Amino acid sequence: MKPKFIIFASGTKTGGGSGFENLVIASRDGRLNANIVAVISNHESGGVRQIADKLHVPFCHFPASWTKERYQAIVDQFSADFVALSGWLKLVSGLDPKTTFNIHPGPLPCFGGPSMYGRHVHEAVLDCYKRELIQYSAVSMHFVTEEYDEGPVFFSFPVKIIASDTAQTLGERVHDTELFFQPFISNLVVEGKIYWDGEDNESLCVPSNYQYLPKLQ
Repeated sequence: MKPKFIIFASGTKTGGGSGFENLVIASRDGRLNANIVAVISNHESGGVRQIADKLHVPFCHFPASWTKERYQAIVDQFSADFVALSGWLKLVSGLDPKTTFNIHPGPLPCFGGPSMYGRHVHEAVLDCYKRELIQYSAVSMHFVTEEYDEGPVFFSFPVKIIASDTAQTLGERVHDTELFFQPFISNLVVEGKIYWDGEDNESLCVPSNYQYLPKLQ
């Protein structure tokens, strides 16, 4: 039996949810060996809800307050084995760090934290690029602890910055890279090829050189 997988995705009141949609499609075409049993959003009728209805995925509205007890109740309600954050903008607490993971649109740890999401990340990255401190942004994936973007990073793929980039153009390339790799790397977690004991960062285990990593065109 495939493991049960739920996704937390904020989206917006009018759109968003592309990462959630991408994972659902991957679970149905064989790239992600999991059964996505629900998606959770803090917007009752936003873009995530629209995609959930289109793809016939159970939708759960999760408004404030975002307490440990309420997070745990949602995971228990769906008997989830794994929790993926894909554009979820609220601080998570009370969930198992061994089975909860996030995708982040920038290099970690330098461009993480409570204010580092979406356009804010890309603007900060470009500011450092203009000061000749960096040449690349990145797509990062990490296990989730009770601090924003603090869990151990198990995947980072560089995205080269172009001199003419704006936050929008850089964000589009980072987003395309996220969509390409997220199902593959999520599947490595689900299949136990990437794992962590939830306590000691030294216990993090990742595949050597990510063998068989798909090629980004």
